[in-house]
Amino acid sequence: MTETNADNLDTYPPSAEFAAAANAHASLYERADTDHEGFWAEQAQRLHWHEPWSRVLDWDDAPFARWFVGGKLNVAYNCVDRHVLDGHGDQVAIHWEGEPGDSRDITYAELLAEVSRAANYLTELGLVAGDRVAIYMPMVPEAIVAMLASARLGLTHSVVFAGFSPTALRQRVDDAAAKLIITTDGQWRRGTAAPLKTAVDEAVAADGGAASVEHVLVVRRTGIEVPWTAGRDLWWDETVGQASAEHEAEAFDAEHPLFILYTSGTTGKPKGILHTSGGYLTQTSYTHNYVFDHKPGSDVYWCTADIGWVTGHSYIVYGPLSNRATQVVYEGTPNFPDEHRHWQIIEKYGVSIYYTAPTLVRTFMKWGREIPEAHKLSSLRLLGSVGEPINPEAWRWYREVIGGNKTPIVDTWWQTETGSIMISPLPGVTAAKPGAAMRPLPGISAKVVDEEGKPVELGETEANGYLVLDKPWPSMLRGIWGDPERYRDTYWARYGMRGWYFAGDGAKLDKDGDLWVLGRVDDVMNVSGHRISTAEVESALVGHSGVAEAAVVGATDATTGQGIVAFVILTAEAKDTGDDLVAELAAEVSREISPIARPREIHVVPELPKTRSGKIMRRLLRDVAEGRELGDTSTLVDPNVFEAIRARKA
Repeated sequence: MTETNADNLDTYPPSAEFAAAANAHASLYERADTDHEGFWAEQAQRLHWHEPWSRVLDWDDAPFARWFVGGKLNVAYNCVDRHVLDGHGDQVAIHWEGEPGDSRDITYAELLAEVSRAANYLTELGLVAGDRVAIYMPMVPEAIVAMLASARLGLTHSVVFAGFSPTALRQRVDDAAAKLIITTDGQWRRGTAAPLKTAVDEAVAADGGAASVEHVLVVRRTGIEVPWTAGRDLWWDETVGQASAEHEAEAFDAEHPLFILYTSGTTGKPKGILHTSGGYLTQTSYTHNYVFDHKPGSDVYWCTADIGWVTGHSYIVYGPLSNRATQVVYEGTPNFPDEHRHWQIIEKYGVSIYYTAPTLVRTFMKWGREIPEAHKLSSLRLLGSVGEPINPEAWRWYREVIGGNKTPIVDTWWQTETGSIMISPLPGVTAAKPGAAMRPLPGISAKVVDEEGKPVELGETEANGYLVLDKPWPSMLRGIWGDPERYRDTYWARYGMRGWYFAGDGAKLDKDGDLWVLGRVDDVMNVSGHRISTAEVESALVGHSGVAEAAVVGATDATTGQGIVAFVILTAEAKDTGDDLVAELAAEVSREISPIARPREIHVVPELPKTRSGKIMRRLLRDVAEGRELGDTSTLVDPNVFEAIRARKA
């Protein structure tokens, strides 16, 4: 059913049937508004606490928060043990689907045994609470086991996306001073076994790199031969596989560090976002329950993300497992062996909740509706979107073609830093608008303000503002690993005097007061939901001997949200200036960072637009990349530089 509001925007209220059975009710907003801390205390009670807390929130040392002060819990116990103890050991926790077609069903009892074995062996290696473990793995069950075993022991894990380069892995291992890396021999990519352990070997080189690493634990996945360092390298099946399946979980303080996850910043150095235990698990569990309307024991849930990103942490591992979900975990790509793969998986397992990225929705649109329409998707009852704002056209296609024109869509806004979903429709309560994030969840407070911190008026379409969070929330980051000043400067400098967190995103409010997220306002690009800093890509380009200077911008892309466009000035010694060099530069970025960061376009130009102070005007380069009329050029040293840039771009 579609309705139209006063602004002539189409809205999609929930069906009476869905609303009647929904987990969420409108009263949640009132309860949260009436007693902010009391509301979060109620949500925390959904978990098992070994020891109760004495204070819900300590904000005395803002912007460093402490939630559920004095409370103790074990994150892995909450995700696995308690479900087995409650008699649900035979329930499937994970339907794992490998890319080549192999599959495994893992029950909660089996998952507990695997996590216990891993915890026992990591203890045998001498790891103790507070040590850091790097996890560099594709989407195999052992990756989830490794995360849970780390959490069980109070080890702080740092998951590194398996598509990142050895350089990126080494940088993260060094920053966290990880003692152990857990990886696989290789990974399947479109039917080919690609090496992964060799990237670890390159990162842990003999020249002093990753000096903290004592062992590398390797899961056999593809069977390819791998280099081996005796005494350092260990096979998972020969060690973890032989350990005892009995292990008693120890309780840790609510503020004990759970994980570090590195994300791009406006400088080239990634930021180690630190999340702790009690507040993080409280909010991921709460949001998974209400935003996805999850019914334990009957729903089959599938989040298509990778554990290398925060979505995989919060909505594959910790949120779903804390709520006793049965979920699908898929190793491969959506078009191997062909474009029917996702819909075949939904049919096979009867998926009822499907959470994916707008980039993938737009890709499905390009492939054509006849592909999903060849499959029975009637098991789906709720769809979700994550990673970037979803455009209204893709939203409507998603609902009509995938959702049978009946499913609610939860378009979720959040970040690595927030830990959990912050703004989203509540299924069963919200009349959603295509493309709108709608309003903050109960317990979350957000504003859209101008440069001075004044609220932006409702419905002022030209008055786009900045999205700020003006109250602390349980799953908020607790800082940047090893760099408290960078934490203050990055997130609290602009509105810190008011105690507001600045998210780095622009937003606007329509006349109904509903919130629309407009994307990044800083030098971080959002490509297919992955945050990549302009500085990282520029650094990789300038690292080539033929490049003197580089400027990178994110330009609107119909499929990926943003595409990376680079402008480079060559050195006088550059021998090649043509297509071969451009291809070489693109490959260099892929090697140094990840194929995700590969520029869509690279333009060789004679000069870059700079202000008199030497600052590159990326705003104007973005205008060029998107084919728009130039904005104000009055501050440039040489406004005529654009004629040369446009001539080269053409």
